[in-house]
Amino acid sequence: MATCIVTGAAGFIGSHLSARLLADGWRVIGIDGFTDSYDPVEKLTRAATLARHPRFQLVAGDLAEIPLEVLARRAEVIFHLAGRPGVRPSFRLGNRYHHDNVVATSRLLAAAQGSPSVRRLVYASSSSLYGNAPLPFSEDAPVAPISPYGQTKLLAERAWLAASDERLGAVALRYFTVYGPDQRPDLALRRFGEAALRGQPLQILGDGRQSRDFTYVDDIVEATVLAASAPVAGLAINVGGGSRVTLLDAVALLEQLTGRPVRVEHSPVARGDVRHTEADLHRAHELLGFRPRVAFAEGYAREIEWIRDRIGSGIRPSRSIRPSHRLERVA
Repeated sequence: MATCIVTGAAGFIGSHLSARLLADGWRVIGIDGFTDSYDPVEKLTRAATLARHPRFQLVAGDLAEIPLEVLARRAEVIFHLAGRPGVRPSFRLGNRYHHDNVVATSRLLAAAQGSPSVRRLVYASSSSLYGNAPLPFSEDAPVAPISPYGQTKLLAERAWLAASDERLGAVALRYFTVYGPDQRPDLALRRFGEAALRGQPLQILGDGRQSRDFTYVDDIVEATVLAASAPVAGLAINVGGGSRVTLLDAVALLEQLTGRPVRVEHSPVARGDVRHTEADLHRAHELLGFRPRVAFAEGYAREIEWIRDRIGSGIRPSRSIRPSHRLERVA
């Protein structure tokens, strides 16, 4: 039975990935710092759910501080999803982004390189590396991030791929806007859904004609799992949803899904936001055998049902797991 490390295991994507790996038979060492990038209680709730599985072990703490060398000696594959997300906050929290995205990645790489058991490294990179590049974004095109967040992800990606050698096969997956149940509360599709279901106006930054290559979380997880065994190393690979959707199109779909009209309020475009994103998926098709399966209309319907259930139940997330810098449930 193989053992892997998932960093950011209590996050939106990391928790879905951890659940999939457990279902596939892996032992999962989940690491999470429970940072304040958004409400840590949501992360604590996901961690509590994962911790009920007998093959999941939780390590709570900062990647730059915890004894990664000990953990890396127990794993064959490392999935690195931890990091500080978000474009807009990165302009005022540059040092924090550098610490969480660059310093933490460097420490994890050092532990992996010193481990005799680790053979595969999979990094969750970002479409933010491309900036406002011509569409569709190709991995061979020059990268030009326009935010400190994108810049830190680029530095981490370069270090990650540079670590690839005959023993360590490293690959970087450039995720394009991920959505679905459990989506982060600061992201547009969740904010739109919560506002619409509560009868509140939707806040759109800009004219709403900007577009994103939205990628359903299960598709992201599938590509990430495929990357653990695909015969490819030392490369960045796009992972996208296969089509572009404008924010206004998303609002129109939202009206259909909720059965009610929504009111939209516009604010100025935010600093660091790109106008459009679209993934060239040829490399993902050829090297990973990946093709997105969930169309946007279907995926957003699933997210809206999750939001509806969450609002209707009035759930209060669990606080049964507290963030700390010590190892928890690690033998």
